[in-house]
Formats: sequence, C-alpha cells, structure tokens
Amino acid sequence: MKTQFEDVAFVVYPVSDMARARAFYADVLELQETSNWENIWVEYDIGHGTLAITNSFPERQPGAKGALLGIEVKDLDAVAALLAKKGIAWSSGPFDTPVCRGASIKDPEGNELILHQRKNKNA
Repeated sequence: MKTQFEDVAFVVYPVSDMARARAFYADVLELQETSNWENIWVEYDIGHGTLAITNSFPERQPGAKGALLGIEVKDLDAVAALLAKKGIAWSSGPFDTPVCRGASIKDPEGNELILHQRKNKNA
C-alpha cells in the first residue's frame, strides 16, 4: 500500500516576542512572509515546506528543547558570509560528512536552525 503522507506541510516554532522573531527571519535570514494571521501566526514558505512562528501556544516554550529545523542552502559558505556581516555566528559546527556540510545558528528565542548543504544534490 502506498503511503498517504506526501510532504511536510509546516514546522512551528514557538516564540515569546513576535516582533523580535519576525525581524530575525525577515532581516537576518531574508525570508519573505507568506502568511500573517493577526501577528500571532506568521508563515515563511521555504521550498516545499513552511516555517511558522507563533506565540499562540502558551504550553509550548521556545528554545533548545523545542523543534529543530533544517534548511537546505545552495551555498553554505555564501550564507556564512552573509550571516557574519550581520553579526550572526554559528552556535554549533560547521560539520562535514561524506554527504553534506552544515552548521547551526539560533534565532533570538533560542530555537536552533541547521543550515544544510548536500554535496550531491541527488543524495
């Protein structure tokens, strides 16, 4: 039987300060908002998936014990240079494996983002 699951629809990061989080994703990562519901749920489409940030789940806390998002990048070195110009340092890494390179940064809420570059796009 073929699976009924097709793709990841979205990942949600809880945030406590929406203005600060939105500034990070727009100004630092240069992502475009694709949906905004009353400034309590903001979405950024990335490839086939969506990253949502929200302060509407008080039972969820931002930071290191939350979700983990991996974002595929075209050129890790170019992204590293852009982030360095904006004063953003790696929170861990960089790492190098036989199939990929990557490193992590954290948003202002402490949520981790792995920036990932496949060595072979067919891998």
